[in-house]
Amino acid sequence: MVFRKSLTRELTVTSIGVFLVLFAILLTTQTINMLGRAAQGRVANEAVAALIGFWALGFFPVLLILTIFITVMVVLGRAWRDHEMAVWFSSGMSLTRWIAPVLRFTLPFTLLIIIGTSFIGPWAQYRSKEYAQNLKQREEISALAPGVFKEAQGGKRIYFIESYSPEDGASRNLFVQSIEKDEVSTIFAEQGKLSVNNKGVRELVLDNGHRYIGEAGSGEFEIGQFKRYSVRMGESPRLIEPASDSETRSTLELFAGHTASDRAELAWRLSMPLSSLILALLAIPLAYYNPRSGHAYNLVMALGAYLLYQNGLWLLRDWIAHDKISSALGILPIHLLMLGIALGLIWYRNRPTGFVAAAWNARRQQNRTKTRA
Repeated sequence: MVFRKSLTRELTVTSIGVFLVLFAILLTTQTINMLGRAAQGRVANEAVAALIGFWALGFFPVLLILTIFITVMVVLGRAWRDHEMAVWFSSGMSLTRWIAPVLRFTLPFTLLIIIGTSFIGPWAQYRSKEYAQNLKQREEISALAPGVFKEAQGGKRIYFIESYSPEDGASRNLFVQSIEKDEVSTIFAEQGKLSVNNKGVRELVLDNGHRYIGEAGSGEFEIGQFKRYSVRMGESPRLIEPASDSETRSTLELFAGHTASDRAELAWRLSMPLSSLILALLAIPLAYYNPRSGHAYNLVMALGAYLLYQNGLWLLRDWIAHDKISSALGILPIHLLMLGIALGLIWYRNRPTGFVAAAWNARRQQNRTKTRA
């Protein structure tokens, strides 16, 4: 009882620290990635924070799996380094006695992973796509800011307005430049106003201005004068129902689905909680520490095992998605393989107190008795 409480407390405290460290690293990496995409014009600036939040919710199950695996490795590795395992084995205890408390610690995380993959993840994916599409529609209209040059359409169009009147919605002294391949179109207008035509298309209606069209880097331009000119800015803003795909559907809908992508997504969601339990078992023998083998030997083995597991899951998921495997259960072989490796390594590390060592000692004792006789 004291052993279980002590182990559970140490696993819990360690898991909190591991989760916070992993979350900080992954959040920083994703933030840098999103900021880079925003700088390239692929993501709206105001969407960065929201998309990072949706991504964090979707990545939550994977983060919990990594937390379980690393936590068990750290705690049991410390027991090996501090020779607690030597005392454990010398007391006649088996390594299998660690399985029950480790799985007991893992089960609450597994339940959270099930909730994350079944409900939170699909919801976050749906809201992320909905939010991104709405911002994409509002991207050009939000580019109209007084006194600021702003880009839209990934830098293909540049806007500038000198002033804006909130009373009539009109802008004064506008500059609009469009770049398509090698052709540059530059428009100067005294006044402009946003409107929506009868087809639901947003337009920037410009009054009293000039338009210059020519090749970039060339001095030859066509100059035109207009009293009214319309610049199409896309469809009118509206709430978008993003196209429903496998990532945004609920798990129950995936069970009823018949497409290869539905089967692949279902296999992935079922694999997440199952992999958390198998990795927890795998961490028990991989935490073995031998000072003669070097300090990083067990860490290299653990990293290799995790990469093998992860790449195997991705490979089978892709095969299911491309209809090379006709059932979502086709992802089970990699789970069975890793479960077999975990149980095999536990048996191997358990040999000093297992039945093999006992049988070997009994045979040696029997041979000695025969020799003396």
